[in-house]
Amino acid sequence: MDVNGRRTVAFALFPGVTQLDLTGPAQVMSRWPETDVHLVAASLDPVATDAGFSLVPTATFAECPRVDVLCVPGGDGVFTHLEDEDLLGFVRRAASEATWVTSVCTGAFVLAAAGLLTGRRAATHWASQGLLERLGVEVVAERVVFDGNVVTGGGVTAGIDFALTLTAAELGEDFAKRLQLQFEYDPAPPFDAGSPDKADPDLVAGIRAFVESSRAEAVSRLAARLA
Repeated sequence: MDVNGRRTVAFALFPGVTQLDLTGPAQVMSRWPETDVHLVAASLDPVATDAGFSLVPTATFAECPRVDVLCVPGGDGVFTHLEDEDLLGFVRRAASEATWVTSVCTGAFVLAAAGLLTGRRAATHWASQGLLERLGVEVVAERVVFDGNVVTGGGVTAGIDFALTLTAAELGEDFAKRLQLQFEYDPAPPFDAGSPDKADPDLVAGIRAFVESSRAEAVSRLAARLA
């Protein structure tokens, strides 16, 4: 916290980010008391998301204040920024002072690229678990994984579970339950197909093959650099 007792939550932004990885947790954490939420990017120019609209940063990597909670969302854009030293440098600097170092979905690959997940337990999107393992990470097929002060969420919508779980760790379970009720977070999906354990095996295999083939080259380069 700063000298005024305020907490800073920073979400790293990059082109091609999956907006729900970010906006779900940001909505939850924006309700934390005495907390400032920043969207941090290389510049203050709007950043295109994978949903076809842009998000406006509130701070740059160079000028972001000290961070208490660092969160890196995922998205296809991750895999074109695994060698982006502006992004990775910010993540390393922020993580060195943060109380919590976190990611959602494939944001875990940015933490890995910054050297922050080697030998640690972590979650990521189910279709990218095998790729993350190639980076020296112990991948856990859970919605939220704690390893010390590193907290990682699974794919996309798991970001809300992650944010509520982190809320309980930071501010207590009663406050987290209050937020869950305020947001009416009581999922009742129309199909029982939101997990690879439940979905049609052919559908699972097709998505996994597409994801792995489209991202394998970038992950291979990173694995060689981390070796």
